[in-house]
Amino acid sequence: MAIDYFKMFALDKSYPLDTQVLEQTYRRLSTQYHPDKTAHLSAFEQKQAVMLSATINEAYRVLKSPLDRAAYLLKEQGIHADAPEHTQFAPEFLMQQMQWREDLDDAQGNEAALLALQKDINQAYQTLQQDLLNDFAQEQWQQAAAHVREGRFISKLLQQIKQALP
Repeated sequence: MAIDYFKMFALDKSYPLDTQVLEQTYRRLSTQYHPDKTAHLSAFEQKQAVMLSATINEAYRVLKSPLDRAAYLLKEQGIHADAPEHTQFAPEFLMQQMQWREDLDDAQGNEAALLALQKDINQAYQTLQQDLLNDFAQEQWQQAAAHVREGRFISKLLQQIKQALP
């Protein structure tokens, strides 16, 4: 990785991070390096400012998202959690996933049912985030990668519920 997002934000390189420091540093960096402040500079310097601003925004997006942050840290271990060849999941997770999808289909048009399903899946997502904390603390990289992949499914399902809600 060419640019270390944790260094950019003066954060310790670890899965758990201080979100307040992340937010404060992001506001400071985005203000300090905003491209509008380079209008009087050469075209090259303006382009550099735009690129730096984009990098700051991308670093913030990655570090703010627990799943993206985990995937980013795993890349440093040589593990690409989101690689397309990773298609195996624990049978229990696959069964739960199928049940949630059925429940979502059944809940269409029923706000109360959608909200109940959302609550259930949010609980699973919170548990998964705790599992990721434990995985990183114990340096269980492959298990963390599996949890990232599961988290991607859960996030997508939560997004679908959000879209289905009135």
